[in-house]
Amino acid sequence: MRPKFKVVSLTDAAADKIKAIMANAERPYEGVRVGVKNGGCAGMSYTMEYAESANPLDEVVEDKGVKVLIDPKAVLFLLGTEMDYKTDKLAAQFVFNNPNQTSACGCGESVAITPASSGALEATA
Repeated sequence: MRPKFKVVSLTDAAADKIKAIMANAERPYEGVRVGVKNGGCAGMSYTMEYAESANPLDEVVEDKGVKVLIDPKAVLFLLGTEMDYKTDKLAAQFVFNNPNQTSACGCGESVAITPASSGALEATA
């Protein structure tokens, strides 16, 4: 049996940071929920929040000891994305290395994303 394709993967740095954030959360959470929303100067932005529980239609990804819940409306936008955590002199932030992203605005908060074809998702199943 072929292993299930992960919609999103995490680098070691992203997994370590999420583990640290979850360990310091005010209460226990099941994982983090990742998605996309309309808005910003380029059209869309990534979202990330604590997830108290999985919704029945969430895509659940477990990678490097971290549970990531993906909003079903975001799956085709995030297919093949690698989450990383980068620190430089001026900022520390989660970075989404997304093959479906076509452009980003100068502020770094907003992106344009073309959804992967539904055939791409079926080909990975």
